[in-house]
Amino acid sequence: MNTPLSRRHLLGAAATLALGPRAFAQAAPGARGDGRLVVVFLRGAVDGLSLFVPWSDPDYTRLRSSIALPAPDGSEQAAIKLDARFALHPALAELLPLWQQGRLAVIPAAGSPDPTRSHFDAQYYWETARLGRSGDAPGWLNRLAGLGGNAGAVHALGVGESNPRILEGRAEVKLVAHGKAAQRPGALQNTQAREALLALYDGQDSLSKAFRQGADSLLRTAQDLTREMQAADNGAAAPALLVQDARNLGTLMRQERRLRIGFLSAGGWDTHANQGAVSGQLAGNLRNLGAALAQLARDFDQPGDVIVMASEFGRTAAENGTRGTDHGHGNAMWLIGPGVAGGRWWGEWSGLAQANLHEQRDVPVHHDFRAVLAQLLRPGFGLSDKQLADVLPDTRWDARLDGLLQPA
Repeated sequence: MNTPLSRRHLLGAAATLALGPRAFAQAAPGARGDGRLVVVFLRGAVDGLSLFVPWSDPDYTRLRSSIALPAPDGSEQAAIKLDARFALHPALAELLPLWQQGRLAVIPAAGSPDPTRSHFDAQYYWETARLGRSGDAPGWLNRLAGLGGNAGAVHALGVGESNPRILEGRAEVKLVAHGKAAQRPGALQNTQAREALLALYDGQDSLSKAFRQGADSLLRTAQDLTREMQAADNGAAAPALLVQDARNLGTLMRQERRLRIGFLSAGGWDTHANQGAVSGQLAGNLRNLGAALAQLARDFDQPGDVIVMASEFGRTAAENGTRGTDHGHGNAMWLIGPGVAGGRWWGEWSGLAQANLHEQRDVPVHHDFRAVLAQLLRPGFGLSDKQLADVLPDTRWDARLDGLLQPA
């Protein structure tokens, strides 16, 4: 049986609606401006209910007769208990110490208020932070990269995708290929080929300048990564692609401290059929995800560092006829970092009873993903009210999340 929302919760919800962007200065923690932000985006809509499992909710097993994870019992074939309500998928066991250390927090019912179930539209809205709009809008991480902060100019790095919308815009960003490909400069490694190409593009026109800049960046990146990865691998085979991407991102951002914004993405989360439970399709992906997040947590462990994991929307509370889940609405957002008030979940959770679900089928969005991000960007990058409104337009402050990021 679900517990009704308390008066305190209702007042908090009212505060969310009442406080607009101009309330950021009063509601947010004191500005530091020295943080690093890494966004891990799971394309395809990951099933948040299998990652952060509401194990004690009686409707959970009722809705998921074949894909529900067994209740925590201390074994490797069951969910890992976090508290009286939620548990961790056993494939993510590598992240349990972060929860125990208070460095991992989860907002279980967050996301985009826009009701679309289109991957294309939802990802566009998430990456631009502009809901229900189309057009050639810049990505919110690019807008953040173009602002500068208390520590000087802000620059961004994207690993894996050649042209992610979230990094598109006026600000210059650095892009690195997936996995081991990031260490291979291709024809540029050959001296004769490189000199021939550079001679071909030795003019002062914009195309030639862009080519020379890109060639130089690609070669230097490959050299930097090769040196460190050869020592770290010690002859062993490369880990899963997502883990390698996380290592690449961490290596480059450690070497170049001006890179304060990182973006990493992975696909394969659209589990319409044969999703699995403790084992199976999803569990295999989660093992790679857990290892990647653990790697990032080791690389980004300084005051102000925050790792955000999110997806464009969630999946249905009930499994479908092919033992998978379909496109949903709300989802869990995960935050990792030394300044995160972790070891607990944040915000509202109304359970899985049909009457409490969005359109009687999905986890609702109790917390706008932009309001979650605002809690991080204000102190992490020392943004003014106007800057925060430029990065995250139309965002309202959510007072129910106050304290999510602890002052340094």
